[in-house]
Amino acid sequence: MQVRIAHDAPENARAGALVVPAFSDTPPSSATRAADAAVGGALTDVVESGEFKGKLCETTLVHAKERPFRRVLVVGLGDRSAFEPKLLVRYAGAAVRALGRKGIAEIAVALPDEAAKDPQACAAAVAEGALTGAFETSLYQAKPERPLAMREVAILASGIDEGELERGLHRGVVVGEAVNFARRLAVTPANDMTPTHLADEATKACNDAGIAIDVHDAQWAREQNMGSFLSVSNGSAQPPKFIVMRYMGDQTSKELLALVGKGITFDTGGISLKPAERMEDMKYDMSGGAGVVATMWAIGKLKPRVNVVGIVPATENMPGGRATKPGDVVKAMNGKSIEIINTDAEGRLILADALCYANALGATRIVDAATLTGACVVALGHVNAAIVSNDETFAERFLACAQPTGERFWRMPLDDEYGDQMKSDIADLKNTGGRDGGTLTAAAFLKAFVGETPWVHLDIAGTAYLDRASAWSAKGPTCVPVRSFLAIARGLSKA
Repeated sequence: MQVRIAHDAPENARAGALVVPAFSDTPPSSATRAADAAVGGALTDVVESGEFKGKLCETTLVHAKERPFRRVLVVGLGDRSAFEPKLLVRYAGAAVRALGRKGIAEIAVALPDEAAKDPQACAAAVAEGALTGAFETSLYQAKPERPLAMREVAILASGIDEGELERGLHRGVVVGEAVNFARRLAVTPANDMTPTHLADEATKACNDAGIAIDVHDAQWAREQNMGSFLSVSNGSAQPPKFIVMRYMGDQTSKELLALVGKGITFDTGGISLKPAERMEDMKYDMSGGAGVVATMWAIGKLKPRVNVVGIVPATENMPGGRATKPGDVVKAMNGKSIEIINTDAEGRLILADALCYANALGATRIVDAATLTGACVVALGHVNAAIVSNDETFAERFLACAQPTGERFWRMPLDDEYGDQMKSDIADLKNTGGRDGGTLTAAAFLKAFVGETPWVHLDIAGTAYLDRASAWSAKGPTCVPVRSFLAIARGLSKA
């Protein structure tokens, strides 16, 4: 789908439909007034009838006889006082989904008057929302029941700084395509999305974006003493892959941001087998890794002045004759021994060696993302991801960068007592501390492998994929935290 900037005034836009905003608590924006006049006050009639309240992503459609846009879709933006550019992601996504389902291929999207205050951010949000709104999970359907017909979205400049709009458009398109790339990786079934396939996708993406990539095998991992990572792959017929992507955008700096993503392409739980119900969703257990791959592609396209390494330890977690058993002891790259209490606590085992490797490469800041614990879903549901950190300053900076993206996080504690729960009688650590505080004991385990490096851990178990569609997005993978990864990279950039 193409997203572009158009010069037309709203009332003259040539498209299958004109999309205009409406707030719930104040007079309409200038674009909405112009559209209302063009259709003889029909929009005013709908509002005054009480049929439309202007709630966020609420929609109403009016046909426009003998007008170049044929239809007007009004999309609610909620209270004007609460407006932020990030809401335009939902605004555009809702428009694309509502109109695309009706067979409309081309739309023109008007911006609210508030866009003049930050045209770059607003254009970026509309472009991102249009692209992510068009994503569908019907990859394997020969004839999707209700395909989206959308081919083109024109953002109406309407007197707003066009240079800023174009810059925002470029960023928004890259972010939207990165999010959809990560979603495609995550939704692909595990028989097709093996560790090898994930590595191949990462290689193609890095080649396209001009980023260096190394894909390491099990023998290399043994030479690096990555016993923790390799212990998870023991039961699988699929060979593990340790994916390392490098972007050096500032050769004058020794700062290095490491993005680390859990890449379990399918998780049965291993010998500690999961229940059969909903096990098919465990193809999403590589969402953190998919997010890192997509982010590195986007960084290569956006070219910020920052150095970033993306690390994805990729493997399946399967039962089998060679599978790691509860009670086994393995050793991580940094020499710490780990008693395996539950083989279904495998994500932290592969991340342990990935975090050690990030430090070995000289990372000065680390952010990891993982669908790590069911306890996170119990604590925060499907609204917020958990954030845990060993560094107050870095955590606050990450949250400040992430806030405008629309991805939501809730800061959780990391007191020493959570680490005490992870002490083993036979080894340095054990890989689970029981049910109590499961998200935090898992984070405490990871902390043992980052040393003193400022580090942020994101548990995205409740937000990486959703069971229902919204007005602006298909159900399935969300690929949180691609937007936030990009935001922190941009926030640390010198340009």
